[in-house]
Amino acid sequence: MLINRRYLSFILSVFCLLFPLAGTAQQSTCHGTTSNGHLANGVQLPSDGANFIGYSLIARWAGRTYVHSAVRDIIVASYQSLEAEQPDKVYQYAETGFESGGQFKPHKTHRNGLSVDFMTPVVDAEGRSVHLPTHLLNKFGYSIEFDGNGQYQDKHIDYTAMATHIVALHREATRRGYDLWRVIFDPTLQPALYDTPYGQYLKQHIQFSTRRSWVRHDEHYHVDFAVSCQ
Repeated sequence: MLINRRYLSFILSVFCLLFPLAGTAQQSTCHGTTSNGHLANGVQLPSDGANFIGYSLIARWAGRTYVHSAVRDIIVASYQSLEAEQPDKVYQYAETGFESGGQFKPHKTHRNGLSVDFMTPVVDAEGRSVHLPTHLLNKFGYSIEFDGNGQYQDKHIDYTAMATHIVALHREATRRGYDLWRVIFDPTLQPALYDTPYGQYLKQHIQFSTRRSWVRHDEHYHVDFAVSCQ
C-alpha cells in the first residue's frame, strides 16, 4: 500500500508539472469595457442544446460566438433551468464576440466577452414555439423587423418565453456572484414584457435601456453581463 501511495504521488506530481494550467485553461479574464476592451481565454458557446441553438454555423466557424467563461456557464445553466420551467419553448442565441475580444463590427460593443445577443423568441400561427429564420439573405436574422404589435409574417413575439429567459439569466448570474448590467430591447415593445407573469421581477431586478439605440433591437435583445474585469 505504501508503494502504491508513493507511486500515485509521483504520477500526480508529474501531471502537475506537465499540465500546470489544466485546471484553469478555460477561465477567462476580461479587460476594459464592453465598448473598449478585450478578452483573454475566451470560450465558445455550445452550438446547440436540448432547447437552444446558435444563429449560424457560418458565424460559429468565423469565430463570432466566443464569450467570457463565466458568461458561458450562466447561459448554459439558464437554458437547462428553462427546460423544466418552459419545456415547450425553444431559444436561440446570436452574436457574442471574438475569442480575444476587441473590435467586433458592426457592433459598437461585444468587445470583452460580456455582451451577448439573443434572438427574440417567437411562436408561429399555431402557437408553437419556433426559431426565427436566420440566414445570409436576412443578415442571419438581424434584418428582420417586427411591427408595433410584435408581429413578423406569421410569427409573433413570445414575450413570456423572453421574460422567463431574462429572469433565468439574472437568477443564474446572481447565484454565481455576478449580475446583469443591462438589457437592450426596443423600448416600444418593452411594455409587453411587463404584462407577463414575470413583469414585477423584471421591474425590480432588470435594467432595461429606455432609449432607442442606433439599431432597433426588436429581432434580438442584447444582454450585458456584470463580471469584474481588469
